[in-house]
Amino acid sequence: MNKFLLAVHVLAAIVAVGPVTVAASMFPPSARKALAEPGDAQALSTVRVLHRICRVYATVGVAVPVFGFATAKNMGVLGDTWLIVSIGLTALAAVVLAALVLPRQTALMEGMEESIEEGVGGGGQGAAYAGASRVGPRDTARLAMFTGLFNLLWATVTILMIVRPGSTTGA
Repeated sequence: MNKFLLAVHVLAAIVAVGPVTVAASMFPPSARKALAEPGDAQALSTVRVLHRICRVYATVGVAVPVFGFATAKNMGVLGDTWLIVSIGLTALAAVVLAALVLPRQTALMEGMEESIEEGVGGGGQGAAYAGASRVGPRDTARLAMFTGLFNLLWATVTILMIVRPGSTTGA
């Protein structure tokens, strides 16, 4: 049973967390491109798809700690320090994603969409650029920082899961 739970836990991490880290990392530069070219429908479409990937796979990612807890309980390591630290870092990564990354992605996307609507309704390209001032490169830089923090937390959890410092269950 341990091997089955561990396999599902690892597969869930690869399938769910992997796409979120990649899509979240691609979002800031894609958003900068969309902001620089307000009339580029392809750039805005890319931003929308990346945001959707982040939202959907973040939800699917709930399976990772669920199967992680089941695996840890089955292996009898719930009280091990490496696991407790990993759980804390996983919770922190979830908070960073839910409170800092996804809402900023949404705000950037909405700002870009508003600028396009104003550009179409306001009579041309000048209005589109004026609307784009609500969100800008500074917002994408801040988002990139939070995304980097999210990715760093997951990388640390992954290393702890592999190395398991102080573990007596073998490496």
